[in-house]
Amino acid sequence: MYKIFDIHTHTYPEAIAERAVQALGRFYDFVPEGKGTYAELEQLGHTAEVSGFLLFSVATNAHQVPKVNDSIAALAARSREQGYETVGFAGMHQDYPDFDGEIARARAMGLRGVKLHPDIQGIDIDDPKLLPLYAILEREGMPVYFHIGDNRPQYPHSTVHKLLHVLDRYPDLEVVAAHLGGYQAWMDAPLLAQNPRVWFDTSSALWAMTPAYAGELIHRLGTDRVMFGTDYPVKVYATELARFFAIDLTEDERRAILYDNAARFLGLDKLS
Repeated sequence: MYKIFDIHTHTYPEAIAERAVQALGRFYDFVPEGKGTYAELEQLGHTAEVSGFLLFSVATNAHQVPKVNDSIAALAARSREQGYETVGFAGMHQDYPDFDGEIARARAMGLRGVKLHPDIQGIDIDDPKLLPLYAILEREGMPVYFHIGDNRPQYPHSTVHKLLHVLDRYPDLEVVAAHLGGYQAWMDAPLLAQNPRVWFDTSSALWAMTPAYAGELIHRLGTDRVMFGTDYPVKVYATELARFFAIDLTEDERRAILYDNAARFLGLDKLS
């Protein structure tokens, strides 16, 4: 039996979950497997014996930022009350007028990092608008979780090379490069492995590659810095765990990716 932590989940309030999931499907031209609600995520996690989740949501405009962060903080607290090792990351938008104030507020609510989706938010990772946010996060020791990559030319915002610009400027910034370092665009992902402050997840990647390629890429990125994630509601545990266990990994590597790396990254032993 393996201990499992899901490092990449999106949930939405019940009233808007269906519309949000439909919009996600239209953006990527696929059909998400989940409903996008925390209630379903918890039910699926219980069945799969998942120990906890990293919860976040993307703010598509500045006005949404406080509401997103209130919602994620409340859900994370509720999840912990029910026995899960759950952590929340804040949403942020490039046009929000007070990065410092909202990061302080998010931290006071127990949120431990920030999630950005440059392609959905319509901004380059290395855009000057975002640089003050990275400076704050570097100063506060809070990581930033990026969607990375897209093979469609109209979405050039989250390339590996743009992330490398940020990492060069903020050498102490801790980063997660989601989707094994580049959704549908994995050729440059190993360049990120040269920086020890970059972590990776398996979300929205394993379905698009063979188990052999996945294993090769995971080993190039580092089995001590890759973490298991479903990208719920994009995928659910039944399908993603089957794909994960088809990869040729040692038992120690599986344990590291399924739980131990996330426990180190998030400091789950200090979770209250």
